[in-house]
Amino acid sequence: MSDKTPNPSEPDVEFDDGEPAFEWMKPAAAKAAPEKVPSASPADSAEPAKPAAAAKSGAAKSDAARPAKQPESRADRKAAEAAGATPEPSLFAEPLPTSALQVRPPEAEVARRNAERELAANAKPVTPRIFQVLLAVFYPVVLLVLAIRAVTSPLFLWVEYNRPGFPGDGYGFSTDDRMSYGSYAVDYLSNWAGPRYLGDLLHEDGTKLFKDSEVAHMADVKLVMLSAFGAAALMIVIGIIGMLYLRKRSTGGIRRGLFAGSIATLVVILALGTLGVLGWQQFFTEFHRIFFANGTWTFSLDDTLIRLFPGQFWMDAGIAIAGLVFLAALLTLILTWPTRRRRGLPPRKGPASETGTEGEDADDAEANGGDAVAGGAKA
Repeated sequence: MSDKTPNPSEPDVEFDDGEPAFEWMKPAAAKAAPEKVPSASPADSAEPAKPAAAAKSGAAKSDAARPAKQPESRADRKAAEAAGATPEPSLFAEPLPTSALQVRPPEAEVARRNAERELAANAKPVTPRIFQVLLAVFYPVVLLVLAIRAVTSPLFLWVEYNRPGFPGDGYGFSTDDRMSYGSYAVDYLSNWAGPRYLGDLLHEDGTKLFKDSEVAHMADVKLVMLSAFGAAALMIVIGIIGMLYLRKRSTGGIRRGLFAGSIATLVVILALGTLGVLGWQQFFTEFHRIFFANGTWTFSLDDTLIRLFPGQFWMDAGIAIAGLVFLAALLTLILTWPTRRRRGLPPRKGPASETGTEGEDADDAEANGGDAVAGGAKA
């Protein structure tokens, strides 16, 4: 830079007092400097100062009457609230809580809501009750089908044909013949073979072992048996699902369902047993009429089915089925009996001891009894 280069002069900046946009450019001293008050003339100084004081008090009242400026940000509003200032309502002011929410409903409405709330809290879920009822209904059917399956087995045939007092065959079947031919008939009821499984069996002389009417009846029996086995299997699956659900959702639900089922089983088996004892022949006939058409299940004495399965066999089979079901239901009843411990209740208070007071609990009574036994042993 040479000496001839003129020094740059500072630009002339004029502050327009009337433009608020340039107010930030004013020096801090200019903002803070108080306004100059023109000197009063001797005539003005002679005027009393009372009117000036009145003007200042009026300006202060007008400033107090003017509402405070609303803070622009949330932090400013919070600070104003903390300082006790009442911000001026604006477009972005937070709404005050409505007075409608603070109105208490009528007493009748309050009582109704409380009753509904208490009913909902005390109401038991429906699903556990449904599974308990299903367990109680399925249990007798499953027991009966399992007992029938146990009877329709070669083991039961062997026990029957070899037990003392079982009637023999007057047409020439030995015990081994009965065991062999009877096993074919029993196996046919539980396998998936067709009617030829029995229809192709022959005597030693080459004649058919079972007549066509006998094979047709055994096919009907097989259909009933397989349907019963399928229904029992489905009930077992549903029962297992119900037990798993009750184990997680309902304490003691399995026990209550099986307990009710065992009672129902005992009632049913006792009723059927009474009917069988009072009139076995009538009971046997009515049972066949329920599942088979008339004329399809009656045979002559020399037919193979009657020679293999005489009337005594069906009576013994009925007794075995009833006995198995009765024992299983009785055992279930004992195992699921609702004792206080199984119901989760505290033990009953024991009787008062001789030296104790009435209402002494079981532990104190047991302790007193133990002391009495110890004293007797010492004596």
